[in-house]
Amino acid sequence: MKKLITLLAAVIFSFAAFAQDQLVTWSSHVENVGDDTYRVVFTGKVASGYHTYTLTDEFSATEIMDAVVDGGKLVGEPYEIGEPVEELDEFGEMARHYYNKIVIAQDIKTDGESAVYTGAIFTNACTGGACKAEYYDFEVKVSPQTAVAPSSGTAVMDEAPASSERKGSIWGLIIEAILWGFAMLLTPCVFPMVPMTVSFFMKGSENVAAGRFKAAMYGLFIVLLYTVPISVIILLTRIIGGDAVTADIFNWLSTHWLPNIIFFIVFMIFAASFFGAFEITLPESIVNKSDKGSDKKGLAGVFFMALTLVLVSFSCTGPIVGSVLIKSTQGEFWEPMVTMLAFSIAFALPFTVLAFFPSLLKKFKKSGGSWLNSVKVVLGFVEVALGLKFLSVADQTYHWGILDREVYLAIWIAVFTLLGLYLIGKIRFAHDEPLEYLKVPRLALAIGVFSFVIYLIPGMWGAPLKALSGYMPPITTQDFVIGQGSTTAANSVETDAPVIENEYGLHLPLGLQGYFSLEEGLEAAKKAGKPVFVDVTGHGCVNCREMESRVWSDPTVLSMLKNDFVVVALYTDDKQKLDKDKWVTDAETGKVYKDLGRANSYTARTLWDVNAQPNYVLLSPDGEMLVPVRGYDLSISGFVDFLNSGLDAYNAR
Repeated sequence: MKKLITLLAAVIFSFAAFAQDQLVTWSSHVENVGDDTYRVVFTGKVASGYHTYTLTDEFSATEIMDAVVDGGKLVGEPYEIGEPVEELDEFGEMARHYYNKIVIAQDIKTDGESAVYTGAIFTNACTGGACKAEYYDFEVKVSPQTAVAPSSGTAVMDEAPASSERKGSIWGLIIEAILWGFAMLLTPCVFPMVPMTVSFFMKGSENVAAGRFKAAMYGLFIVLLYTVPISVIILLTRIIGGDAVTADIFNWLSTHWLPNIIFFIVFMIFAASFFGAFEITLPESIVNKSDKGSDKKGLAGVFFMALTLVLVSFSCTGPIVGSVLIKSTQGEFWEPMVTMLAFSIAFALPFTVLAFFPSLLKKFKKSGGSWLNSVKVVLGFVEVALGLKFLSVADQTYHWGILDREVYLAIWIAVFTLLGLYLIGKIRFAHDEPLEYLKVPRLALAIGVFSFVIYLIPGMWGAPLKALSGYMPPITTQDFVIGQGSTTAANSVETDAPVIENEYGLHLPLGLQGYFSLEEGLEAAKKAGKPVFVDVTGHGCVNCREMESRVWSDPTVLSMLKNDFVVVALYTDDKQKLDKDKWVTDAETGKVYKDLGRANSYTARTLWDVNAQPNYVLLSPDGEMLVPVRGYDLSISGFVDFLNSGLDAYNAR
């Protein structure tokens, strides 16, 4: 569902925004900072739903190109004003994006009264993985007459996009939180509170109306005890430091190695406890004081009863609450509070119902026993698996290389295999009783676990495992993907094929050989007697990488690209300088494009009316377009049909 929403959003935004001349529209002003030194400030307004990149991004950096000062000199390097949003991109990698607005500046020192600053700004505007490389040519006169006093407002950045533009729907988080809330009832540190709850409310069951009022307040107190503390933290940070501080705190929590490692260790400690290594309990003094308070009459007793439940159940709910919060705290203000509210309501509901109807206790078996210990052990296995996510976030953010995708999968396969063996009685822990026979619910759970393990195994060879994409490290961290390794049949053709050298130092994916300029590709196609497959792509294009890993890697598609076409990749965001004889001149404006990306962007725009990535064009060796352009579409059969239609059109000429 999340993928569908992202794709629909990308399509909608593409129709609305790609029709514009520019997705990032620029304005500029000059500030006098003293001693014949000026600051030229460029403000780029980013189209709604799109983001662009920092000056230091590894693949799609915003850049001031071909900068020249007539009558002065540059002072230092260009720099950003304001802070970007740090977030996980579609591949689970940390990225720094600007939404709504990007502000960059360059200091200039004039030789006399005035100077003229010329150049171009490159930006890559992206949404949902679809990107458009853009260039803005500027000419700014720098003089006392054109300059204004430096403004403190220059650094004010409205960086937080609407959650609907930057994230998936909050309903997914709410549903997950509700499910966890209900699941908590069966955990070993929560379930024993069931008889305590019913016992407490049976004492006042003579007055039905008063008893139900107290039951309602009991549920309300549980919700407040979970929701209010996190809300207070968020509100205080908002009041003290504004949105930036709130966002920084939660960005730090979700991306910094320290909190992620702490949460990972906490999960492992709780897992060891559930396996029987030791018992985790809160200090008796805290629990006893709150429990003693529950003996008081009126609402005070109800409150202390709720407090006792929250404290005693902490050893089970703590890691889950932490996990839910970490997933929802990506700089948003409302999501953590709404998520915790949903979790606490679901968690409190069963206890509220029991408080309303104490006689339901008769329908519950007494807590304890071997079945409850089995629940504890199962939860321990699950916590080992879920705890790895925190270590994975730190690993990806800081590029430690500890948990590549295949390592992560190997651990999950081992964990859930052991869980399946435990469920069928092949493994026992210290507090387990011998399992004489399997009951149907336990057998059903074991079948589900082993089926899950079988589902995971192909991932070791590059299966996408789309249902788990939110938990797995990106597939780009995997050393071997079937269809891409040198031992596969698909790549055996590539191994024997001559390597095509190129002056740009670029490489095609999946072992493909090809060209990075249209002229070279067309010339090679004439010699080979094959049509041309043109890939309009970009280094920072997420959807391009997804198409390559999920569609191009299909054996049929890969074989056709290798054997039936001459492949040309046109990177529209590459900033390498071209030799003078390869410069491209705009026929309408007379502008000269001196770098690879701008030249390719101009080619794609003027020849095929393409200004986004990815797009795929099939040409004859004479440059004639054989079939309509195909864009981002993960249908493998559709892509095969597209290639076949191009071959048919070529052969029919």
